[in-house]
Amino acid sequence: MNQGLEGVVAAETALSMVDGERGELIIAGYPVQELAPNATFEETVSLLGVSPGGDRTLPPIAQEVLRAAAARNDDPMDALRQAAGLLVPDQLFAAFPTIVAAYWRILHSKEPIAPRIDLRHAANYLYMLRGEVPSPEHARALETYLNTVVDHGLNASTFTARVITSTGSDLVSAIVGAVGALKGPLHGGAPGPALDMVFEIGDASRAEAVLRKKIEAGERLMGFGHRVYKVRDPRADVLAAAAERLYGERNPLYELAKAVERTAIRLLEEYKPGRQLQTNVEFYTALLLHGLGLETPLFTPTFAISRVAGWIAHCLEQRRSNRIIRPQSVYVGPRRHWAA
Repeated sequence: MNQGLEGVVAAETALSMVDGERGELIIAGYPVQELAPNATFEETVSLLGVSPGGDRTLPPIAQEVLRAAAARNDDPMDALRQAAGLLVPDQLFAAFPTIVAAYWRILHSKEPIAPRIDLRHAANYLYMLRGEVPSPEHARALETYLNTVVDHGLNASTFTARVITSTGSDLVSAIVGAVGALKGPLHGGAPGPALDMVFEIGDASRAEAVLRKKIEAGERLMGFGHRVYKVRDPRADVLAAAAERLYGERNPLYELAKAVERTAIRLLEEYKPGRQLQTNVEFYTALLLHGLGLETPLFTPTFAISRVAGWIAHCLEQRRSNRIIRPQSVYVGPRRHWAA
């Protein structure tokens, strides 16, 4: 039995290829390290067969739901899940940034900012959050991030979307289900804790002592190790380069993060030799998004703004050669007889 379906091939896809042994990620035929820093996000989305257009404006009912969610102080991922279900299929890609930005502003007692059609996807998201058009450097950094995480094989949220689609259900239901899967901390919740660890260390001179204590206490070092990758996550290199361009080499936080990374890799090899626990995408996701001025609760919703394109692409691919996804289970309960 393969617990968690590990190693089981459940679909054929032409969208992305993940080779965990070689540390390789191919998106729509292109190595991520070539595509992510150079393509616009719209170009990447189009390569996946998804229209990068659509109506960015939220329906009035969605705005009402977001205001009610803010009154309850709901988590941003909960708000995204609630509002996403009120969109029409053609809005799913275009309106995710509007939902996240509008909710964040409402949550902080500010009025939402209407989307602009003259800005690209990444720049428009930052504009709706801040109220000012971002610099080309900030827009490019976010675009690189969105390209890097747009699709990643048959991960938990993508598999959820394909399972729902395989039943003949609608696209909106599939995407809402995927948002629910992404909300789980074992899938989409690690970037924040990775940054918290860097801040906790505070100074490179403390890195070894703090990290040794965590490892010896059995804690996981957030931002290191990956379920699939047995070597360094290729997305980490892409985002490390993007973070260096954004911060500059002599930025204190960037230098601290690099020192923490070097120490963590060395200690993990010392304590867990042969495990190849290398830097993963969450470590530099946290650093990059923080550098763009995003607070930690926005990290996973921002991931969703990218990954929704991958989810839609997988749903469309599933429809083209559909067979309902119905794995077997092994019964391990008792056998009984009902006494009349």
